[in-house]
Amino acid sequence: TGHLDLPRMRRGGIRVQFFALFVPPAQRTRATVHVLELLDLFFRELEANPELVLVRSYRDVEAALAADRPAAVLAIEGGEALGGSLAVLRAFYRLGVRSLTLTWNHRNELADGVNEGRTGGGLTAFGVSVVREMNRLGMVVDLAHIAERGFWDVLEVSSAPVIVSHANCRRLCPHPRNLSDEQIRGPARNGGVLGLSFVPHFVTSRVPATLDDLLDHVDHVAGLVGVDHLGLGSDFDGTAAPVRDLEDAGRLVNFTRGLVARGYDEESVRKILGGNYLRVLARVLG
Repeated sequence: TGHLDLPRMRRGGIRVQFFALFVPPAQRTRATVHVLELLDLFFRELEANPELVLVRSYRDVEAALAADRPAAVLAIEGGEALGGSLAVLRAFYRLGVRSLTLTWNHRNELADGVNEGRTGGGLTAFGVSVVREMNRLGMVVDLAHIAERGFWDVLEVSSAPVIVSHANCRRLCPHPRNLSDEQIRGPARNGGVLGLSFVPHFVTSRVPATLDDLLDHVDHVAGLVGVDHLGLGSDFDGTAAPVRDLEDAGRLVNFTRGLVARGYDEESVRKILGGNYLRVLARVLG
């Protein structure tokens, strides 16, 4: 909702950003229409901000970076937007969508979300078809929010790297949305990336959550799988109060300073701040 804030993106040094078309629970019965309305809003904003580049292939990313223009990767958060139809998936692809978070917290036609703790269902037959079609089309599969059984099912099915766009380490913060150490290792073996979230209750059970608390998650993931599978998954729109000193995109420099203070070298910092995601986009989008 609202308007694009390209100046704030620039102040934060953001060059490429995922734009999530989110299906909230109140819109589940009209999820496809809701996402189409959000797409209409995005394209109207794109017309008003011609500097922004819509990413349809990795060549668009390269062109935007070369021209110092911000780039947008369109994503849908909630597979219920497909309405149980691969044709709708392909239509969204033609409209520019390049990533799909298979579930939110609840069950849909693809799989169970993390709130379905009693059943913990995995990928349905339709979910398997969606992952395979996304691989064929060149779309990034996002495992944020999915129940653990479905998480592992996707890694068995997907022939391309996957991402977990916004989650943290369960070992440091026992929130259901966070990943176990073995789950963190899974996408790493697949060549994928975990984007660390700035939402405080994914970072620590203490109040307030600090930058150092978030950097502890960086250290934990790096210790498990190395820096090649780390990225940013800020989710600023997912909380009213992000981690202290990371309240908006203009303060991302504090995260960079924190990485340097913890001893990460320049190459590692570049990977965490976006290089790893660029590697996945290059592999998946083509």
